Amino acid sequence: MAKLVAPSILSADFGRLAEALSQLEALPVDWIHCDVMDGVFVPNISFGIPVVAAIRRFTKKPLDVHLMIVHPERYLSAFAEAGADILTFHWEATPHPDRLVQEIHRLGKKAGIAINPATPVEVLRDILPQIDLVCVMSVNPGFGGQKFIPYVAQKGHRLLRLREEVGSQALIEVDGGISLETAPLVPWADVLVAGQAFFQASDRSAFVEALRKATTRMT
Repeated sequence: MAKLVAPSILSADFGRLAEALSQLEALPVDWIHCDVMDGVFVPNISFGIPVVAAIRRFTKKPLDVHLMIVHPERYLSAFAEAGADILTFHWEATPHPDRLVQEIHRLGKKAGIAINPATPVEVLRDILPQIDLVCVMSVNPGFGGQKFIPYVAQKGHRLLRLREEVGSQALIEVDGGISLETAPLVPWADVLVAGQAFFQASDRSAFVEALRKATTRMT
């Protein structure tokens, strides 16, 4: 399967957001990754429902909405109405992940679960067949521009084996510090989230193609 590339809009120039989205629409990217942060679950505040709704108006690409927030169950419906196509919440942010997955599917959206770098992939064993996406954090969530955490590379291999073992169809996404230098460390990823490396590239179209080529599916 071809790798999907999802630029993180958090790294765009928010003073020219409409222009950035117009440019993304013309590039060979697959999703738009939207990092929602509440300043509680993570030590940063980014944007919320109105900005996601505004992003939706300027792009037809799927919106991959990553909820780095406490009590995500309170906001699923609002983000779905704002235009999210994929709703990903953190395993660490709720005691009832199965309930949230069911609610996201009831809303007609794809359900994802994100796990922090220190959270073992094995916690997902029972729920993995029920979800559409696993977002493996390769930095501690909260800020863009962080360095890739090396041990996550092996963690991804364990997740790939677990997915095969339980017969899941969930896509594996990697988020944090992804660049042309680190992409070869994550051959197991189906979806590559790129922030600063993407937006700082002089030729973004070429960067996307090079990023895809930098990862190779394990055999």
